[in-house]
Order: sequence, then structure tokens, then C-alpha cells
Amino acid sequence: MKNKIWWRIAMFCGGMLALGLASVSHADPTARRPDSMKTEAGQSATEQRKQKDAVCTKCHDESETRPILAIYQTKHGAIGDARTPGCRDCHGASEKHLGGNLEGTGRPRPDRIFGSKSTTAGYEPSDPQEQSEICLSCHKSGLRMRWSGSQHQTNDVACASCHTVHTQKDPVMAKIKQPAVCFTCHQEKRAEIKKISTHPIDAGKLTCSECHNPHGSTGPKLLARNTVNETCFECHAEKRGPFLWEHQPVNEDCTNCHTPHGSNITPLLKSRPPFLCQECHDGPHDSKTPYGPGGLASATANTANRVAGRGCLNCHAQVHGSNSPVLPDGRRLWQ
Repeated sequence: MKNKIWWRIAMFCGGMLALGLASVSHADPTARRPDSMKTEAGQSATEQRKQKDAVCTKCHDESETRPILAIYQTKHGAIGDARTPGCRDCHGASEKHLGGNLEGTGRPRPDRIFGSKSTTAGYEPSDPQEQSEICLSCHKSGLRMRWSGSQHQTNDVACASCHTVHTQKDPVMAKIKQPAVCFTCHQEKRAEIKKISTHPIDAGKLTCSECHNPHGSTGPKLLARNTVNETCFECHAEKRGPFLWEHQPVNEDCTNCHTPHGSNITPLLKSRPPFLCQECHDGPHDSKTPYGPGGLASATANTANRVAGRGCLNCHAQVHGSNSPVLPDGRRLWQ
């Protein structure tokens, strides 16, 4: 019986294999290799791409001060992929630029120049919105779908202001190098991460884009999530709760007490306790505290010193929330 079952399975697999080989043998081989598709002139897409780029690379070669040819070590330079754009797909046809210095006033600029600073040839970059439109013609989905209307877009930050396309490894895509790119504009954040208490940004264990989405966000300050707390809870899940006794400032916004980029007070606090606590709790200490039958007045000397010294965290250690059973009058159930 078992032999019959195995024989049937073998026959089924053999039939499926034969069907697959037959379909492959009748398939058009060029359909599996976009780079081998022949044009009317008999050229492959790869050969066409090389010829188009050669118009630019005969001048912009390895002698350039900027690594122009390094683009062929990136996805933008994969000439075997028919989807890959060529030089003039991004920089425009630039017919006047290719024509040379016909009027004796210098070679005309290309149609589009990327970046935020003048090039070595003295050309001014194109309008930031025009630059971004070219990039978004391919890169519009995913994290970039909210670029339009974002803080960077409305402040004329172009894609090439942060990204370096003509290089094998774009610095902004590397975790250890990305903060330096962001700090070219956000210089105050560079100073903050050098303080005593910080997130491990300077150590290369955390980078800006893990909390922020520079291409646009539904949350404030280009946060990766809709709110500050949702972003913080991605790592600090133990602070999420729910707790039996919740601290209202924690539910509202983590930055009520913490400054995320760096502080000289651990752990990332805006102010030192008890001064931070007294920004909200500015009245006298509740007389119904569980230090004795008569409240604080009948407490032991040691306890009174701790309260009088305003050491809030000596007793209120779980500032983010607690499940400790406490009655409304301040007495604990286990007392």
C-alpha cells in the first residue's frame, strides 16, 4: 500500500516537472532577461544605456573632484536593469550644455543640477522643488508618500541636500554617518547628544531616522509615529502601561519631563527633582500620607527627613505609573 502511494507521488511530481520544462522551452528567453532585449537596431538595453551615458562620461570621468563615476557602483548605475535611469533622465537632455562654449561665455549649465550648493563649475543648483520632482518620479511610495507638505519640503530642502547619489555608499543611509548629515542643519542637536545623559546616537547604536521620518509624517516634528509617546514606546514598552495608578503627564507627552536628544540630568530629564516635580505639584505635601496615624507630623524622624528634604523619588519611585494598591485617602491596603 505504501509503495503505491509513493509511486503516485513520484508520478505527480514528474508530471509537474515535465510541464514546467515544456513551458520554459516554449517561453521567449528575452522575457526573462530585460537586459538582453533587442531593439530595432539590434542593440540591447545595456548597450543603449552605455551609449547614452558616454555622451556625459567622456568629460565627466575619473578626473572629476566629485566621485561622478561611482554611481555605477550603486543601484542608480545598474546598467543591466532596464528600469535604471541614465544621466540625462535625471539631469535633462541638456542640449546647450552638450553643445559646448559656442558664445565664448562659458559652457551653458545642464538643464537640472542637484544639490544645495554651487558646483565646482560654478553652476547654481536648480529649484529644490524641481529637483525633488525628478527623484519622486521613481521614489514616491513607502516612507516618501508624505513628502508633499512636509516641513522639509516647505522649507526648500531638496533630496540632494541630504542624499549623495554619485557615491558607492550614501552617508545618510549609514547608521553611524547619518546624524552628521542631519546636524549640518540641526546643529543644536549635535551639542545635545554630547551631554551626560543621551540616547546612544553618538555611539552609533541609534540614528535619527529611527525616531523621525525626514520625508514627512502625520505626527509632530516629523516623528516616525503619530505621537511622541507612540514613538518612545517603540523602545520603552515597559512605560506604556496600562497601570492602575497612572501619572497624567506621562500619558500626555513624554517630553513633559524628558528631553530626548540629551541632558545633563539623568535620565534625560529637563530639570532635577524635586524641582521638576514641583512644576506641577507646587502645593504643601498631602497631610494624609501613610507615615503614621497623624500623617507627616507623627512620622518617624528618618521618614520626616526624607520628605522634608523633598526627595520625591525616595517614595514615588514608579513615576511612570504604578499598580501599588492605595486607597483614596492615601493609606495602603497592606498597612
